[in-house]
This record gives sequence, structure tokens and C-alpha cells, in this order.
Amino acid sequence: MNRTRMNDRSARPRAGGADAGRGGSRFGSQAPRRSGGSARSGGYGRRPAAPQGEFALPVTLTPALPAVEGFADLDMPRQLLAELGKQGMTAPFPIQAATLPNSLAGRDVLGRGRTGSGKTLAFGLALLARTAGQRAEPRQPLGLILVPTRELAQQVTDALTPYARSVGSRLATVVGGMSIGRQTGALRGGAEVVVATPGRLKDLIDRGDCRLNQVGITVLDEADQMADMGFMPQVTALLDQVRPEGQRMLFSATLDRNVDLLVRRYLTDPVVHSVDPSAGAVTTMEHHVLHVHGADKHAATTEIAARDGRVIMFLDTKHAVDRLTRDLLNSGVRAAALHGGKSQPQRTRTLAQFKTGHVGVLVATNVAARGIHVDNLDLVVNVDPPTDHKDYLHRGGRTARAGESGSVVTLVTPNQRRGMVRLMSDAGIQPQTTRIHSGDEALSRITGARVPSGVPVVITAPEAERSRRGPSSRGGSSSRGRRRPSSAIRREPVRRSVSDTAA
Repeated sequence: MNRTRMNDRSARPRAGGADAGRGGSRFGSQAPRRSGGSARSGGYGRRPAAPQGEFALPVTLTPALPAVEGFADLDMPRQLLAELGKQGMTAPFPIQAATLPNSLAGRDVLGRGRTGSGKTLAFGLALLARTAGQRAEPRQPLGLILVPTRELAQQVTDALTPYARSVGSRLATVVGGMSIGRQTGALRGGAEVVVATPGRLKDLIDRGDCRLNQVGITVLDEADQMADMGFMPQVTALLDQVRPEGQRMLFSATLDRNVDLLVRRYLTDPVVHSVDPSAGAVTTMEHHVLHVHGADKHAATTEIAARDGRVIMFLDTKHAVDRLTRDLLNSGVRAAALHGGKSQPQRTRTLAQFKTGHVGVLVATNVAARGIHVDNLDLVVNVDPPTDHKDYLHRGGRTARAGESGSVVTLVTPNQRRGMVRLMSDAGIQPQTTRIHSGDEALSRITGARVPSGVPVVITAPEAERSRRGPSSRGGSSSRGRRRPSSAIRREPVRRSVSDTAA
């Protein structure tokens, strides 16, 4: 373990410790103590001019520690290093190599990297390492990861679970659309790290089931989307409740002026690292704009969906998603819908079926634009072009992840062409433009499109899932089959925030 370079750093209180003045941390810190949640304009040098749409990144006053070449060069518990080996993580991604030496030392971090660049482990390993060996009191987590959507919360939890288990840390996932009783139970039992959407976490705090006064490490993942979704007031209210001297890390695929407030107010002398600023800069990703006439668009979409291989198709509205999914099933394409109108169990089941290949086409709204990782996904189709270049970049980020190749295809009708040119310019992308018709060679060459079978299909649960449900779910009798009248069912009152329903 390389500890010598940490010894000359001023001590920072241990994350989650009960007394900020006792003990000290096994990881030092250069960061100055905080004065609290009030707005701070000091602490930065003069900022350079910002590109259009982005804010000027803060200048780091305290030099950052250099990047490492391997995980073994990091000051992390041996259990985490061993688990990295078990998971096949042989070398850190650039954003991990650059930020982990500093985040392990207790520094605040502002990191930008496109989806699939390794951000989750970049902040997750640091959080787990700095809280390793500590036990949280009931309802008082030591670390907090705030994310904008349920899907991203689940992805973060899934990614960090084996590493948390290796050091004996307990994770709790707190999101809307799931049983609030189970989440309350997990917090009451004690959880060192909470992964949460802002709305549901606020609900639990209002109920007295969670307190943030012992949170010493706070992570904001995809902060720009939280701002876009209207979560900013809730996010700042939550940040004002964590320990004021604690560590804060903000990671996102894009950084724009919506998150400038968070950076100025809550990060102290942060280490700034930016890698792969947009999906447009990824050399393994191809961008295609396909000009199609409106009357032919549906047929072309159906042929693309019938390709050999998985594909995500994005549309603007829940109604459009359901309609296309129904049409694809009737055409013989194994498709499933994903949008905010689905319950969380439905969304989880659909994603599982898509990842295992039981479903070949995921038809979705922007709810799937972030927080979804699927191995070997080589095609994303914008059936409805996005209205914002950030949405385009995040949709496209579902493919060409972790060095793999992939294509992003956008179907554009004549009245959408001017807007698409402007959007691509804002995204910094020069796409290949092709005029296509359903059934032609160009469509097949670019997307793998083919004529569907025309035999309607019905998506059922895989056999293994049906077996787990037991005989009663397949229409068999059950000794516990008598249902109680609705008047006898005890319902737990839940105060739901408006914004949490969107997460």
C-alpha cells in the first residue's frame, strides 16, 4: 500500500465518524475545511472562457496527485483490490486512473466522462475505501450517491454490490416506484452507503426514517440531468443536510451551466478531470442521419427492428412507445416497451429480458437514455429525433461502451432536417447522411434491416422466471389463494413527491 505520499496532507475527518475531532482518517486530505452549505464564490482562480452551453471549469488551486497506471498503485483496502481482480478489472479506465488517487485522499472531485467511461467505479471505489471498516447507525448512512433515475440507481447498486460485499459495507437503494417499507427497513437496519433518487430520499427524511448528518462522502452522479428534471431544489436541500466538512464528488457525462451552482456552492478546490467530453468524440461510434419520407418511416423502423441483434429505439412519448411496441409484436418482432408509465417491477423485468436476449428490441422514451448498460449493444435508433443535443449524446451513449463499437441512427423526415443539422452542430458531430427507403440496400447495409416474419409474437416470462413464481402464478390452485377484501388490506400511507414519480 502506498501511504507515504499521503502523510504530509492535513487530516480530514473520517467519513461518517461520530465525532469530527476524534481519530482522523486513514486517508489524508489537502482540501480546506468547509464553512457549510451557504454559497461560496471564493476558492477558485480566474476561470477560462467556457464553450457554448458549458460553464467554465474551476481552476484547481492545490495540485492534483498524478494518475496511476494500475489499481495496485492505489491506497485501497486489499479486499477491494482482490475483488477488482475477480471482476476482471485489470487496469483502470482513464477517469479512474486520474481521479481515484485524489478522491482516496479526500479531495473533492469534478469529473466528466461519457457514459460507459467507468465513472461508477471512479467514485464508488473511493467511497467504499474511505468508509471501509465503519458501521452506520440505524437511519444514519455514512455515504450518499444521488442519481436522477431509478434505472441509474439500480445500475450503480449492481455495479458496486460485489465491492461493497468484499469490505463488509451495506448498500441501500432508495427510489420511487418501489416498496417504501422495504427501503425503510434497510435504513433502520443500518446501511453504510445509500444510492437514492432525490424525491424518495426526501420522503424518507420527512418521515424520520433517514438522517444525513453523518454522511461524510456525497456523490452526485449525472448532476446535469437532475437539474434538467427539476431536482435542483431537492438536491441543494439534501446537500445542506450532510456534514459540511465532508467530501463531495460530482460526476457527469456532460457539464453545463445548470450544474454551475452546485460546483460553486458545494465543491472546495476540486480536482477537475475531463475525458471523452461527448459521445461524438468516440472514434468507435458511427453517426448516421437517414432521410426518410413520413409515409415510409414506419415500414423502415419495423425492418430495422427485425434485424439480427439487439437495438434500442427511442421515441418522444409513452403513447408512441406503446403503439410501436404493439405494431412490432404483431409483425413478428420480439419487442418490449420501457417508459415512466410502467411500474418499477415492470421496468426491471423488461430490462432483464432485454439484457438476456429474451427481447431483441427495447422501445423507450428518454427514461432509458441514461443508467442502462447492455453488453454488445451495437445499434441505437432515434425513431423520433431528440430536441436537445445532450439527449442525443446520452441516447447514443448506450452503444459503443467501454471501447466497443456501435452506431447511432436517426430517422429524419423532410420537416425535421433543418433542426437536425442544428442539433448535430451543437453536439459537435458530423454524421453520415443517407436518403433511404424501406427495403433498399442502404438501409440494410447501415442497420442490418430485414423484412420481419409477419407472424405475431407474445413475450412471456422465461421458463426459469415462471418456475420461481410457483404454481399459483401459472393458474394452479394454492392453499393461500383466498383474497382478502380490499377493505381489510392495510395500506401504509406514503407521501409522494411530484418529482419522484419521474425518477
